[in-house]
Amino acid sequence: MTNFNDREKAQEAKYANDQELSFKAHARRNKLLGLWVAEQLGLSGDDADAYARDVIASDFEETGEEDVFRKVWGDLQAKSVDVSEHRVRGQMAELLVEATRQLQAGE
Repeated sequence: MTNFNDREKAQEAKYANDQELSFKAHARRNKLLGLWVAEQLGLSGDDADAYARDVIASDFEETGEEDVFRKVWGDLQAKSVDVSEHRVRGQMAELLVEATRQLQAGE
């Protein structure tokens, strides 16, 4: 019975660790996305950092990433930035991979 309990606790710990990594990766992705969009909008320095923080905060509006997409897409459209929806979604996917890699590397 001890082996079963040990396995169960190990699985629970792994699940908790995976959930934490996912949360951190999405937050980091949102920061990287915010900085990328800020560049597209012509923002730099403190303004770019503030925009990235706004993108991170937008992720808490609802479950999933559509709230983040709507935020950045709306801002890009408002400034008439010539970028496709496909490109923005692709950038989100690429940056999630990069954010996960960074976290796993301890960056």
